[in-house]
Formats: sequence, C-alpha cells, structure tokens
Amino acid sequence: MPPKTRRRRLNEYIPLTGPVRHAIDTTMIIVGSLITALAFNLFLVPNHIASGGVSGLSVIAQSLFGIEPAYTQWALNIPLFVAGFWMLGRDYAIRSLLGTVVLPLFVFITRTLPVPTTDPLLASLYGGIGVGLGLGIVFRGRGSTGGLSTLAQIIQKYSGLSLSVCVVMMDGTVIALAGFVLSPEKALYALIGLYITGKIIDSIELGFNYTKVAYIIAEQTEAISEAVLNQLDRGLTKLSARGGYTGDDRTVLMVVVGQSEVTRLKTLVQTLEPSAFVIITNAHEVLGEGFKRVQEE
Repeated sequence: MPPKTRRRRLNEYIPLTGPVRHAIDTTMIIVGSLITALAFNLFLVPNHIASGGVSGLSVIAQSLFGIEPAYTQWALNIPLFVAGFWMLGRDYAIRSLLGTVVLPLFVFITRTLPVPTTDPLLASLYGGIGVGLGLGIVFRGRGSTGGLSTLAQIIQKYSGLSLSVCVVMMDGTVIALAGFVLSPEKALYALIGLYITGKIIDSIELGFNYTKVAYIIAEQTEAISEAVLNQLDRGLTKLSARGGYTGDDRTVLMVVVGQSEVTRLKTLVQTLEPSAFVIITNAHEVLGEGFKRVQEE
C-alpha cells in the first residue's frame, strides 16, 4: 500500500450517529445524573452545603421548611424545562426531560445512604468533584439535569460564554442566598465546591487526554516536514511568518500529535536540527478529519 494511501486510511474515523449516538447520550445522562445525586446526598445535603442551582435551593428549602430536596427539585424544574423547550429546541427538551426526571428520582432513592464524612471541607471538596463529574458527563451526552443548568445552557447559547462560566454564575447567586439563610461559613465552603465543580465540568467536556500542538521554527523545514510525514506518520501545516528581529520570511511548521508522540517528535527535530526552536502547547480537543486513528482491517 502506498504511504499516502496508508496514512489516509490510518487517519480515517467514523463519527457516531443515529441510534448508537442516541443510546450513548442516554446512558451518559443517566449515569451522570446518578453520580450527581450520590455526591449531593453523600456530601452536600448532610453538611448543609448549598452547592448552587436547583440542588442548592432544595438544600435551603429543606433547612427552612423541612421539604424533601427531591420534591423541591421536581417543582422548580417544571418552568425551567418549559423555557428550555422553547429556547433550546425540541431535541434538547427531550434530553433535558430525561435528566430533569431521573436526577430528582436518584436523589430520592439515595437519600438514606450513610454519610461518609461530617467535615464540611471534605464534603465541599468531594461534593464538588462528584457534582462536576456528573454534570460534565451529562453535558457530554448533550443533555441537561434541568433546573438552573438549563438556564445556564440558554445563557451559553445566546452569550457565547463557556458553559462552566454560566453554571458558576447561576450557582453563585444561590450560594449568596445560602450565605444569608444558612451561614456565611457554609457559603464559603460551597464556594470551594463550586470552583471545583466548574473545573471538573471543563475537564470532562474538553477531555483529560490533552493533545499537543507543536510549532517548529527551523532552517531545515523541508527535512523536518518529510520526517514528520514519513517517520512520525503525522500531517502538518506550513505557516508563513516573518522574523521580528531580522524581518526575514520563514516557515513555521504546526504539528498536532498525541501525548505519547511528543518525545518522538522532539527527538526527531533535535536529530535533524539541534538549534530548532520548538513550542509545545496543550490542545484539549481536536476536531475534523485527519487526526483520530483507527486500525487497518
């Protein structure tokens, strides 16, 4: 098989569509909702930490009126679900409906589980991790758990802000309310959980396995290009640039590689031109044909 044909086949990928994509999304929404409910009942509720959103409001309602959190969540989710239906579309509403129903259901089912810690700091840390992990999985499944996360996704759609920023905005309002109703100390613990939740959501949405982008400034650009194409079996892009000091025109090579290929790339460049200038940065996600690989048949 010719090298170019082999490289093209290696770089082909098959997108998930239709029933398979729907089944994966549904599973992710259910699993993410369960993880969120477990974190809520194991860490946040018993320590009276209002983590934000409708869940945080349900903690406040329980503290003030003794109302079961699951009931408060169901009640508040209804008007927000209607808003999501009109502003985010029918398909989104269907996926949101699943999360809106199953999250309070899981909260209700797991409400009697034994509490692993009564330390509010540990509760805010692990509660934030659990909620962020659960919500991140739900969002990766193109769904929502309803409540203020629906409002956050509406704001994201029309403002261009990242989803984590929108979630933090909604949750921050609830935490401020909790500071008045519960105690300032509980609100401070909730802020810790909120910060961790935002970071975990970003990590889940963007991926933990960072891809690397390398920018190579060298004299032997043709030799390095051939080595990357034939030895590393990666594509590259040649960028036109001009030296800031000399004003000379030059070519910058941009190469996207997996994390396991970084050492090979650096060794390859250093072997061909030890004085080459190489910049390597993280890329959370790479989209488009030509990067993800599948095995040959």
